[in-house]
Amino acid sequence: MKRCCEGVGLPRLFKGVGMAAPRPPSFLLVFDFDETIINENSDDSIVRAAPGQALPEHIRQTFREGSYNEYMQRVLAYMGDQGVKVGAFKAVYENIPLAPGVPDLFQFLSKNQELFEIILISDANMFGIECTLKAAGFYSLFRKIFSNPSSFDKRGYLTLGPYHSHKCLECPANMCKRKILTEYLAERAQEEVEFERVFYVGDGANDFCPSAALTSADVAFPRQGYPMHRMTQEMEKKQPGAFQATVVPWESAAEVARYLQELLKKKC
Repeated sequence: MKRCCEGVGLPRLFKGVGMAAPRPPSFLLVFDFDETIINENSDDSIVRAAPGQALPEHIRQTFREGSYNEYMQRVLAYMGDQGVKVGAFKAVYENIPLAPGVPDLFQFLSKNQELFEIILISDANMFGIECTLKAAGFYSLFRKIFSNPSSFDKRGYLTLGPYHSHKCLECPANMCKRKILTEYLAERAQEEVEFERVFYVGDGANDFCPSAALTSADVAFPRQGYPMHRMTQEMEKKQPGAFQATVVPWESAAEVARYLQELLKKKC
């Protein structure tokens, strides 16, 4: 099946002649957040701050496929009506458990920051991601975070907006991660930053779209048994060779760290 973004590859920069400058990172490492860095879906996690740690049925029944952002806007409005304030949200976000092996992976990356440029692309929200990463001590690893805008209004309600609009037929209306990644690589190319490889670590269906645009030089790390992994397997069965990146499934992010470590050894 031809996907709407199929054939749109990720841009690369070829070296030109110029003055010597500090060597940029060799690799771009892209992370998802929910069920990748953390071991839960943070949108589900924050319900722990709601009265009775549950949502009423009339709210839950408003969910529609492909319109999750709008659904979460209603969830947050309900929680605001129930008096849930910034401190309660912050406490939940700060205590969401990290996925297995993530501390090991991030400690490895913190020791090799000159080699990896790290970004995060998530359909969660900026406030929650920042709270979690700062509490875990890894916020400074990320050069840039792309997520849905969120803030507290004058009433003290946590509000949420869409990240952008796009034309991809496979992604939620508020975010296409392939569009974000493609634009980021183009922006870095204009700044004369070249990446030898792109690594993508994710779990969800919305992580499949950007990973399907990776080249044969790149590596996709889908979480074992999650939608991104199943979709890569299905594509390989239906269109052998169409998914160009090397696929390395993981159960613990420590496996990602070991793969990257072995890669660095081979470069030396």
